[in-house]
Amino acid sequence: MEAKGLADERFKAMILQVVALHAHGEKDEALQLLGEALALAEPGGFIRIFVNEGAPMAELLSAAVAQGIRPEYATKLLAAFEGRGPMNDPHPSFPPPSSPGGSSLVEPLSPRELEVLRLIAQGLSNQEIGQRLFLALDTVKGHNRRIFEKLQVQRRTEATIRARELGLL
Repeated sequence: MEAKGLADERFKAMILQVVALHAHGEKDEALQLLGEALALAEPGGFIRIFVNEGAPMAELLSAAVAQGIRPEYATKLLAAFEGRGPMNDPHPSFPPPSSPGGSSLVEPLSPRELEVLRLIAQGLSNQEIGQRLFLALDTVKGHNRRIFEKLQVQRRTEATIRARELGLL
């Protein structure tokens, strides 16, 4: 995946491998790989990908903190679990923003995603967004998917409403 420039996919695979190792009782190997994943994730501030793995990941992050593996970042991730509700809840609920313009997103939108979101809010079609930003249609659709996932919505209108609630628009 790295050779093909699919760093995000490699990262996702690492997280899944961490959880699988843990499930098979290979805690030391899981923690070692988790340390590598945390090192890759920290500069980008990734949170959601860890939180989505639920209780097993929370347990691993607690162990990482105890062993001094990226303790500051792991503690930040554990704090995100606390705002999620029950660990087995596949649809986390996030608190409203603490201040106007603040965001309760577990994983923030990238600058490009914000740009696409603004154009969605203006009512542009995917084709029009692609033309305006010089992007392929599939690239626009990929941005839409990530925006919807991060905002936890299903439709463009919901994304616009949620973004306004969060002060992103």
